[in-house]
Amino acid sequence: MSTAILTGQPVPGSSIEGDLRALGFEVHVATDTAHAETLLAQVPADQRVAVVDARFVGHLHALRLGLADPRFALAAIPGAVSARAAGRAALSRAMARENGSHENPAAAAAGGGSAVVVDDLADRVTAALDADGADVHRPALGSLVAAVPADPQARNEARQAVASVDEEAVRLKSAVKSGDGLFTTYCISPYSRYVARWCARRGLTPNLVTTASLLTALVAAACAATGTRVGFVAAGVLLIASFVLDCADGQLARYSLQYSTLGAWLDATFDRAKEFAFYAGLALGAARGGDDVWALALGAMILQTCRHMVDFAFIEAQQDAAAGSSAEPTAALSDRLDGVGWTVWVRRVIILPIGERWAMIAVLTAVATPRVTFVALLVWMAFATAYTTAGRVLRSVTRRARRTDRAAGALADLADSGPLAQAAARDLGERFRVPALLAAATGALVVLLPAALWGPAWATAAGAALYTALSGLAVARPLKGVLDWLVPPLFRAAEYGTVLLLAAKASADSGVNGVLPAAFGLVAAVAYHHYDTVYRIRGNAGAPPAWLIRATGGHEGRTLLVTVLAALLTASQFKVALTVLAVAVGLLVLAESIRFWVAAHKGGAPAVHDEGETA
Repeated sequence: MSTAILTGQPVPGSSIEGDLRALGFEVHVATDTAHAETLLAQVPADQRVAVVDARFVGHLHALRLGLADPRFALAAIPGAVSARAAGRAALSRAMARENGSHENPAAAAAGGGSAVVVDDLADRVTAALDADGADVHRPALGSLVAAVPADPQARNEARQAVASVDEEAVRLKSAVKSGDGLFTTYCISPYSRYVARWCARRGLTPNLVTTASLLTALVAAACAATGTRVGFVAAGVLLIASFVLDCADGQLARYSLQYSTLGAWLDATFDRAKEFAFYAGLALGAARGGDDVWALALGAMILQTCRHMVDFAFIEAQQDAAAGSSAEPTAALSDRLDGVGWTVWVRRVIILPIGERWAMIAVLTAVATPRVTFVALLVWMAFATAYTTAGRVLRSVTRRARRTDRAAGALADLADSGPLAQAAARDLGERFRVPALLAAATGALVVLLPAALWGPAWATAAGAALYTALSGLAVARPLKGVLDWLVPPLFRAAEYGTVLLLAAKASADSGVNGVLPAAFGLVAAVAYHHYDTVYRIRGNAGAPPAWLIRATGGHEGRTLLVTVLAALLTASQFKVALTVLAVAVGLLVLAESIRFWVAAHKGGAPAVHDEGETA
């Protein structure tokens, strides 16, 4: 139960007490600042507490945004300030300072001791928090009203302002994520927001909606796997339905402020599970019709994951970087283009966000063949990847930002270097000073080229061994170079691409079925591990534990192992080995991931809402 401390003289006809109770607060009225400090001290340390001016006039949703958002330790709006457990100490210090610095002379002269004025206490406490350097979140209210009128006339004006705003319309609009793509903005969000409100009014949680979206997508994948036209049409319709629910879960979280660490992880993880499952369903459906598109399905998964890793690595590299010049040419050009409305939508469509991607997959699944679907997806995704990567390279080169230790550490975590690469970095790093990007790019080339030319062969295994050494050299020093954020994506491309090339070559040369599906499973398991690393870093939880990196071998260890197995085994044996490796890696990373996120959720980790990929 949360507690609200109402300060100041009660205003006849005010709804503030009822509004606070509607938000789940137990309301206590403080007669003076000393009483407010006493009430604050009596609230259990693990509970949220708010200090609210009794004269407050405003919308209920403005109060909700200022007092009930679980993401922030401290938050304030005019006339109200709130603190979660993590912000209680700062709030108590600010309250104590106010209690000792605003004596009421009239009360003291009348023998009232050290009574302290209580008017404007919430705003004074907020100012004290700012003076202490506390991080106080102030939500964007837009047209919502939050005010503390000083006299009856101002109160009447504030109430008229409240009445003139359609609060529910504002709340629904704010539930929609800004920056979505064209398809999501105009074809999904206009009605998915009402799905979110319907769920909120029935007490459904975002996690339930997220789970429903996953189940719908899995049914869509099963329909696609039938290989019939009816199945493909049903799969396309269900995939769009799954995307509607995918948008609605985030809108529900924003509408009702039901943010959580576990929910953000489920939302991000299930997005990848849904898409990869649908790729597999399409490939199975094509196989039923006599068309083997597993290589295309695996290629689409690899390209998408590598593109995401480019996005994640660039963002982490830029997060704390200090630019050498604020007059960045690419940023200035981007700002000028943003001033022309249609260019914003064109650029959002070009990058193929999840809304456009799923719409294209759904339509082509329903009206064309799986092969056409995957070819179109690969072509557009390749163009989007080249476009975004080129823009980020240009921005990095022109900005020439100085990387922080935190950013370099995040890139090192994203690299997923195992024991072999760490040993190479330790033993060879001082003897061979090679630029990180050059080492990573050369390493990727020396393993991918022989895999493409000779497939399962000892020459490929030798290339993997050299890749191991070069990957160690790439991370031997902090990744603070201008383009060092490209190192982790290059590692992803090298590992995933090697598995694809070896599996495709083994399948083509031997005619053995099942090698590529097994490779698909292995890459999916490893990709999950890499996505989970990203989500941990974004949640300020650091990288996965060292034992997991050792157990899974790191990117270089898995690459070397797969190339050796391919050279040693027959195609049938290689298929079994890939399957066993996929199951082992999948079980390890999934079990540790679930353990970590559930423990973080139960342990009271700060609630987050990672907007993730543009929809």
